[in-house]
Amino acid sequence: APAPVAVYSGQAGVEAPDPSFGGQGPPLAGCSSCGGCVIGCRIGAKNTLDQNYLHLAEALGSVIQPDTRVDAVGPREGGGYAVRSRRQRWTADRVVFAGGVLGTVPLLLKMRQDPAGLPALSPRLGDFVRSNSESLIGVSTRRPDLDLSAGVAIGSILHPDAHSSIEPVRYPSGSGVFRLLMAPHAPGKNAAVRLARAAGELLRHPWRWTQAYWKRDWARRTSILLYMRTLEGSLRLRRGRFGGLRSGLADGPAPTAAIPEATELARAFAEEVDGVVSSLITETALGIPSTAHILGGACMGASAADGVIGADHQVHGYPGLYVVDGAAVSANPGVNPALTITALAERAMSAIPENSP
Repeated sequence: APAPVAVYSGQAGVEAPDPSFGGQGPPLAGCSSCGGCVIGCRIGAKNTLDQNYLHLAEALGSVIQPDTRVDAVGPREGGGYAVRSRRQRWTADRVVFAGGVLGTVPLLLKMRQDPAGLPALSPRLGDFVRSNSESLIGVSTRRPDLDLSAGVAIGSILHPDAHSSIEPVRYPSGSGVFRLLMAPHAPGKNAAVRLARAAGELLRHPWRWTQAYWKRDWARRTSILLYMRTLEGSLRLRRGRFGGLRSGLADGPAPTAAIPEATELARAFAEEVDGVVSSLITETALGIPSTAHILGGACMGASAADGVIGADHQVHGYPGLYVVDGAAVSANPGVNPALTITALAERAMSAIPENSP
């Protein structure tokens, strides 16, 4: 089925007045079907955070400070919060954490250890982290007549069953560096089995791999299949000895580097386009699963004993402090979570009265 996308499909490369926000946003150019949506639209056809939403925020008076990393957040004397970077300090009555799991959760973990920070944060901080239970598999075709880069990055979605989905993802022509990260897809219970199967695949079909894999424009010949499931299972993130993150298995089955259903679909697609199937080399060699959609770590709960935030996304014990990003998502949605995160954000912000401090 076609997937809804935030891309303007007018005349290719020709700018038109904002078609998405009642004329309040910047003009958009018609999509040229270059496939560059994921790594950055080249012509201004896609609704994105920096092109559209920050534009609208600035029109309402927001001040954007790029290339600025927040290092500390804590209560200020008299109420509200102080936010600090290496060179600047701000104060606010309300603060929203929206740095994604790998931005929000490490900062909150750091602040929980800081007596002047947020020491009363929930003990569940860092729990319920999920990988969207997914598998990323590449399929590269040998056929010179196929251009797998043409179109929007993700234009369709297939639901093999009620609990899973798979999306073919395009990358634009010239984006061949991804090739250096790939190896033959070779599921197996240990490294020896995986490496032996990968070597066997290369030895059995050397000419097929040469034709498919070493084409000059790898992105034009390759589609990345993104398979996702609603399967439950979670990880736990904790702060390491030197300030980094440590992860560990929490509840449910552990994420795996290969999912049989995803492998079957990828091989069927490869047969259809006369291609080969590959995975990230870390999966083939080390068995380390990958994810494009890390979620959770600051999930909802009725109290601080159950979760980091309440149903309104406000942090338990810290009124005016909010977590509004993927860290708040408390389950594997089984699809790209962007719309889920957007809906949660709009719901959370709608509960704050207009013109409130």
